[in-house]
Amino acid sequence: MTAASRAARAQVSGQMGQVTTNDGVNLHYLEAGSGKPILMIPGWSQTAEQFKYQLDGLSDRYRVIAVDMRGHGESDKPKFGYKISRLAKDVHDMIHALDLDEVNILGHSMGSSVIWNYDDMFGPERLSKLLLIDQMPMITSNPAWSEEERINSGAIFNPQSLYETINALAGPDGVETTRGFIGSMVTKAASEEDKAWIIERNLTMPRRHAATLLYNHSTTDWRDLIPRIELPSLVVGGRVSTVPWQSQAWVAEQIPGARLEIFEEEEGGNHFMFIEGHEKFNEIVADFVG
Repeated sequence: MTAASRAARAQVSGQMGQVTTNDGVNLHYLEAGSGKPILMIPGWSQTAEQFKYQLDGLSDRYRVIAVDMRGHGESDKPKFGYKISRLAKDVHDMIHALDLDEVNILGHSMGSSVIWNYDDMFGPERLSKLLLIDQMPMITSNPAWSEEERINSGAIFNPQSLYETINALAGPDGVETTRGFIGSMVTKAASEEDKAWIIERNLTMPRRHAATLLYNHSTTDWRDLIPRIELPSLVVGGRVSTVPWQSQAWVAEQIPGARLEIFEEEEGGNHFMFIEGHEKFNEIVADFVG
């Protein structure tokens, strides 16, 4: 870990905690503040620490809880369970272990897919509002799709490029593959220190597990489930994000009454807008949660 990364980590506020899932995996989490709970689920290969600006900036009004999913960050790294459905069950276990109710649940990137799977399996149990941050409904395109289907899905892989990416992640060049993949997810204005810190937090997950999870994540199509969501929902995207903003507009259009916010490039509008544009992001979250 570089000196800059150590400094960034030291800035993360919140008390540490741990819960154990029903299959014996210990999940690490950070918690700050009191009031209405906001449970934050990071994206693929990302960590609770990356919500440092929310743990600090929202904890004066809310109970903010950010979790390291299995294999991620400081949580256990078992050899099993790297599927979105298992991660959704882990969230269910965590909500019950902490006895949370009326939860405002925020998912960044893959975290949104975890929320969609949670809703599919458990319905709105113990949930209040959904905050869906920059996740397309289907990551890998079907060659038979129309151009409209491809745009609305937000797909960034085709079958060949998906296999090339996961094989590169699982292979000897996994670290360098990660640096390139994650490095493209910030705006040109992002500091080298922030970029390095984001990449290093991603690398806390073993690359072979990251590849397994990315495959499952990238081959699950949520387009049939999203229109069935009934809870109040906020959808956030970035104008220059790796996740095409048009897909975020499509998601918002499918959910009755959903609110859509698109961050422009000068506002930090790439995949990590909650870091680059954290002040505006926190204002939007607070306004939505109420």
